[in-house]
Amino acid sequence: MRLVTFNLLHGRSPADGVVSAERLHDAVAGLDADVLALQEVDHDQPRSAYVDQTALAARALGAAHARYLPAVVGTPGVAWREATPEDAPGVGPTYGIGLVSRRPVDRWLRIPLGTSPMSLPLLVDARRPALVRDEPRLGLAAVLAPGGPVGTVVATHLSFAPGFNVAQLARLVRAVRELPGPVVLLGDLNMPGPVPTAVLPRWRSLAREATFPAVLPRIQFDHALVRDHPDRPLPAVAAVETVLTPVSDHRALVVDLRTA
Repeated sequence: MRLVTFNLLHGRSPADGVVSAERLHDAVAGLDADVLALQEVDHDQPRSAYVDQTALAARALGAAHARYLPAVVGTPGVAWREATPEDAPGVGPTYGIGLVSRRPVDRWLRIPLGTSPMSLPLLVDARRPALVRDEPRLGLAAVLAPGGPVGTVVATHLSFAPGFNVAQLARLVRAVRELPGPVVLLGDLNMPGPVPTAVLPRWRSLAREATFPAVLPRIQFDHALVRDHPDRPLPAVAAVETVLTPVSDHRALVVDLRTA
């Protein structure tokens, strides 16, 4: 079973600034994920040719189960408001997270994680920093059909504000503690490699690989964590890989589980 987390940067290539649906489709297809967690995902955005990027990823993988959660309505960095549970895709241009699965999903759960009040200087392109207002953050849990090696998969993208992202992570794991295990958490946590498991003693990391920046990665922001079920631990990891694609400033983090 292949688990992948991928921050899409809404499909934009840092090399030329182009957002291409074809490039994104091919990049996702090449990952060959059984379960794919997506961050920085566009839906109906002018900048990405009004594509539903979660649906595009599902088609690329031949996956029948997919869900997109908008975090904001509008365009990040331009004008936006916080999305509510009533803001279904189609309300206008939105931006958020997604989860795609080849394995059947019994139910989905939306987990609000709050918004940091901070604005921080971030590199919005390769040349200059800009003061960026933080966005609302969400978790998306998929309870998989019984019988597989994983009980629940959770996708998320946490705040870039130090400390606030730790509080969001704690809130997220509390929200999923009663869901069927093993529970796998995939996402851009905006925390360096060893930090998440240092603050989550009951969770362990499945991969310790640098994922950012994409070309010469020096730091791990993208993580795959697991909370084992006491009677059914997750199968052993067979391989870990970070994949450089034609899109995004992050590498995709790939974890292969050794299943029968």
